Amino acid sequence: MGRYVTVSAKVRRELLEEARRLGVNVSEVIRRALEEEVRRRRLALLEEKLRRLHGALEGINVEEVVELIRRDREER
Repeated sequence: MGRYVTVSAKVRRELLEEARRLGVNVSEVIRRALEEEVRRRRLALLEEKLRRLHGALEGINVEEVVELIRRDREER
């Protein structure tokens, strides 16, 4: 894996104590939560790009593109 950095977050003392009592690996939970949030936001960005591309691609006539490719190949 890549280089690691330390991040910190403030949480209520009671929450941290309860997590420790329950055997929660706080670092792992934070790491997984951050990874999931990054994945979720990347997906949202890709979905937005897809929506924008969809509008542009709707105007393309597939049959016309196929015909242009055929003509180009025949001219060679």
